[in-house]
Amino acid sequence: MASVADQLASNINFGAFAKATELKRRIWFAVGCLIVYRIGTYIPLPGIDPQVMAQIFAQQAGGIMGMFNMFAGGALERMSIFALGILPYISASIIMQLMTAISPSVAQLKKEGEAGRKKINQYTRYLTVLLAAVQAYGLSVGLESMGGPGGSAVIEPGYFFRTSTVITIVGGTMFLMWLGEQITARGIGNGISLIIFTGIIATLPSALASMLELGRTGALSPLFIIAILIGGLAVIAFIVFMERAQRRIIVQYPKRQQGNKMFGGESSHLPLKLNTSGVIPAIFASSLLLMPATLGSFSGPGAPEWLLVVSALLGRGQPLFILIMVGLIVFFAFFYTSIVFNPQETADNLKKHGGFIPGIRPGQRTAEYLDYVLTRLTTVGALYLAAVCVMPEILISQYSVPFYFGGTSLLIVVAVTMDTVAQIQSHLIAHQYEGLIKKSRLRGRRG
Repeated sequence: MASVADQLASNINFGAFAKATELKRRIWFAVGCLIVYRIGTYIPLPGIDPQVMAQIFAQQAGGIMGMFNMFAGGALERMSIFALGILPYISASIIMQLMTAISPSVAQLKKEGEAGRKKINQYTRYLTVLLAAVQAYGLSVGLESMGGPGGSAVIEPGYFFRTSTVITIVGGTMFLMWLGEQITARGIGNGISLIIFTGIIATLPSALASMLELGRTGALSPLFIIAILIGGLAVIAFIVFMERAQRRIIVQYPKRQQGNKMFGGESSHLPLKLNTSGVIPAIFASSLLLMPATLGSFSGPGAPEWLLVVSALLGRGQPLFILIMVGLIVFFAFFYTSIVFNPQETADNLKKHGGFIPGIRPGQRTAEYLDYVLTRLTTVGALYLAAVCVMPEILISQYSVPFYFGGTSLLIVVAVTMDTVAQIQSHLIAHQYEGLIKKSRLRGRRG
């Protein structure tokens, strides 16, 4: 079966894609949803002076606001209805996943199958509304205290502006959450990741243009620009290599006799990815680090002293920022891996179907061996994620590169691209399997 799948995968071409009408419909649906998202990032909040907001953002774009703006797809710079992006939903998902490990009642919901999953998703939506409302209110208060050379960012401050801002931003965040779910269900999967991916890609052309402009004016040397581009390509190649790396554990199935024939005896393998958690730890760590820094950026001069101190310590390239980033990435790498892969359950399934790892006793010893291997792989994968996300941060802060497109963004772009290509290939393989089954049925009827 595996050889047939490999052969079908190698035979995928444009002709096969042209015949896969269902896949084309899914792709066009996803593209249409992403276009709607990009249009929404240009619809401004009511009561905002766009020119003053552009002046304010130009003064702070190199810091945390630039990072937040990257995840929001430029919506923060234009202060649009999608200013918070999808980050409140990500934060709510983090909290609910942590609750599965802390709260017995939530953990029980997770074990109830599809019904429990729907209940957890419902709680996640409620929490998203709450987080988005709190962040939107803080954003509205912060906007009222912000001003530039052209005056205040808010035309008419007051409770009406705050109320309209909270309603608009919460509605925009919930719409993005719904849009991501639609892309996942009716598109090509990974709706939330594709929205973040689209936002990052949308800011790339302007970032590159700004860097080339600085090179033209002499602010950056041409050799330095070339080194940045080569370094980016090297990081992309490294990410692709590490994301494809896996440890294959040999699984042997014993021979069994049925009548006069022998069955079984074949060997297979259990693939364990080096980075089982994917891009989730980087997204979770970045979203959590953005919370206090964003509050400090928008609170203006009236912010509490402790919040200003925390915002300064969590500035890009600061030691505390890097230390917390590494810690969060390592934590979420192990945490998410423990959620998606259960060594005890895998060992029980192997034992149930008669499979065993050569040299390892089935049952508990197999679970311990899988846990040992997975722990070592996750350690290497977590260090790889931390290195990719943190090293560009250090270089950017040291050399003052005038835009934020660091390791986290590259990791998200490459990982989501690879995952989307894999989804498309799986749809094409399924389509070819259906074609082979239909042909075999026709031949059987003719025979």
